[in-house]
Amino acid sequence: MVKVDTDPAEVGFDAARLERIDTHLARYVDDGRLAGWQVVVTRKGKVAHSSVYGHRDQEAGLPVEADTLWRIYSMTKPITSVVAMQLFEQGLFSLNDPVATFLPEFADMQVWKGGTPAAPQVRPATEPIRMWHLLSHTAGLTYGFLHSGPVDEMYRNAGAEFNPDLDLADACKLWASLPLVFEPGTAWNYSVATDVLGRVIEVLTGQSLDQAFAERVTGPLGMSDTTWWARPDQADRLAALYVRHPQTGAATRYDAFGKSALSEPTMLSGGGGLLSTAADYARFTQMLVRGGELDGVRLLGSRTVAYMGQNHLPGGGLLSELGRGQFAETAYDGIGFGLGFGVLADPIALKVHATAGEMTWGGLASTAFWVDPREQITAHFFTQLMPSSTYPVRGELRQLVYSALVD
Repeated sequence: MVKVDTDPAEVGFDAARLERIDTHLARYVDDGRLAGWQVVVTRKGKVAHSSVYGHRDQEAGLPVEADTLWRIYSMTKPITSVVAMQLFEQGLFSLNDPVATFLPEFADMQVWKGGTPAAPQVRPATEPIRMWHLLSHTAGLTYGFLHSGPVDEMYRNAGAEFNPDLDLADACKLWASLPLVFEPGTAWNYSVATDVLGRVIEVLTGQSLDQAFAERVTGPLGMSDTTWWARPDQADRLAALYVRHPQTGAATRYDAFGKSALSEPTMLSGGGGLLSTAADYARFTQMLVRGGELDGVRLLGSRTVAYMGQNHLPGGGLLSELGRGQFAETAYDGIGFGLGFGVLADPIALKVHATAGEMTWGGLASTAFWVDPREQITAHFFTQLMPSSTYPVRGELRQLVYSALVD
């Protein structure tokens, strides 16, 4: 449960202004664009605002509740990155280590030069994929579902995504056999890089990824509802998945994709495989805003968290400058990328009042979070509408939260 546990004024918020969050977001449900949502905002370790609205399953008439399970998709990536950086702190790898040191299939990579997906022209990469490339999405890997170019098409043609016959080890071998979009370390492209990072974690720990997560993050933080699939005793809490109807604009159920969360996956996706609750994910972000520690449990050193929250893109560039493909073209002005999540480098360019140094990311079904170490704020939004670019909710939530700060 995520309960408000402070007078908002005690942590610098105007309560009436926080209520604007609910008033604004309720319109998305009332006019049919979203089925339902959940919001949690904390400051200085206290829950200042927590609300739910609408339905987790509108066809069944089931409301969003405090313990609703959400597909967090790419909000899995920061958790995978934290586990990896725990291994970094143990000296098990350096950020400059070639990934091929741990996954030999990634030696001798080829880079796309031209041609067609059926007859590609490639050249040998001059730079190996390094560990920091995986953490920052500068490896030159991609996602087939982005439909951003010929290499994406090669991924789709090879069955490199959403393939129930591939486990994580086999998926990595398949990805390694396909060309890179660019020379590692020269640009940014959203990709399977964090899934590859998950496989490195398995190799370094000798554990499956779910075991590594349970031992290093979800167990220590008490994230008991963060899971890779909804077990039968959890299934009724799982929100339905929706897409926007192309004619009416209404949230339309998408069970063909959504039902996969009800069965145990063959591949444990460190890039997008988790389900979680608002309460669980708020504990994860609270650990980050506190510099790697929560309730006496330290997962990372404070300097490590701060280092992850710096912009690691080449030359200090931004996603709008270095990003490849359509994903980088969506509302990422002013955003760089750290080791596992986006980093707000220039609030003026973002055109939403926020704080430089925020760590932020979201998921395919329009979930989102940010951690603001300077203001000691964490904010979380959960819903289930694909794709995440459908509505500008993330920017609107920032407007509403920061407008409520009055200290």
